[in-house]
Amino acid sequence: MPASQAPYGIHVTTEQLVALEARARDLSFVQKSRSHQQLAGRMQSSMRGRGLTFEELRDYLPGDDIRSIDWRVTARTNKPVVRVYSEEKERPALVVVDQRINMFFGSRRAMKSVTAAEAAMLCAWRILGSGDRVGGFVFNDTDIDEVRPHRSREAVITLAGKIAAQNGSLDAGFSEPPSPASLDMTLQRVASIAHHDHLVIVITDFDGHSAATRDILLRLSGRNDVICILVYDPFLLDLPTSGDIVVSGGGLQAELPLRRADVRQAIDTFARDRGRELRDWQRELGLPMLPVSAAEETAPQLRRLLEQAAWRQRRR
Repeated sequence: MPASQAPYGIHVTTEQLVALEARARDLSFVQKSRSHQQLAGRMQSSMRGRGLTFEELRDYLPGDDIRSIDWRVTARTNKPVVRVYSEEKERPALVVVDQRINMFFGSRRAMKSVTAAEAAMLCAWRILGSGDRVGGFVFNDTDIDEVRPHRSREAVITLAGKIAAQNGSLDAGFSEPPSPASLDMTLQRVASIAHHDHLVIVITDFDGHSAATRDILLRLSGRNDVICILVYDPFLLDLPTSGDIVVSGGGLQAELPLRRADVRQAIDTFARDRGRELRDWQRELGLPMLPVSAAEETAPQLRRLLEQAAWRQRRR
């Protein structure tokens, strides 16, 4: 992090995270994949939820309940057409937040760790506002904190407190060895809880990801909805062409002579190769991978990306 560009968002407090509730009200999450199973009748559901929601009109198929035929549309088109409804069920949510030392980097607005904390709380408040249970996991290089899903403000505030505590412990003088394996360890804990019909939101820079990470996400997405929020800093994508910078990974420091073209090229190649690898994951797993920049305000980015993801899903 260049000293002349030290971000003001170095740490975040519980109070700041709780105050994000108002900014979360107009977020819209990707809808659960439709099963296209024909539901008979329009009786009120006994399950907690929102009842039956109209999904689409489609041609009548053998085996469809004749009570689902839309007779007006059938009369206009001269072919049998049925109305398809979906039942909206409760969907507990788990928000997974990375607060490792690799997240303690920022070039303009905020550290990646602060942006991840903000994104997590915006998601948590919106999920609670929609009436679903919400909990999560907050992990760093040494600890994994868990909040079981509950439908209460107290649960969200507890999650905010755990995020703020781990965020506040990040420091340039960090002396513990970094733990890339913490990402997979946390996702394994998530998989032990989210057996089916959960919404899992993973907020990280994916430092230390591996084939094991991909396999865990694949298993999770087989029975749950999974959204990955990739937190990044644009500094590596737009390097200055002169001067030297000193970067720190805690106990170690390194000087990068950016005036040298080969150094800039090596960093640029690393950043872009990593980005391509994560995009390949997205295509392979079919998961939304939403890139959120630490150099911009979090809420507008998240709102725009979620709307785009929902639009792509509706078009499939």
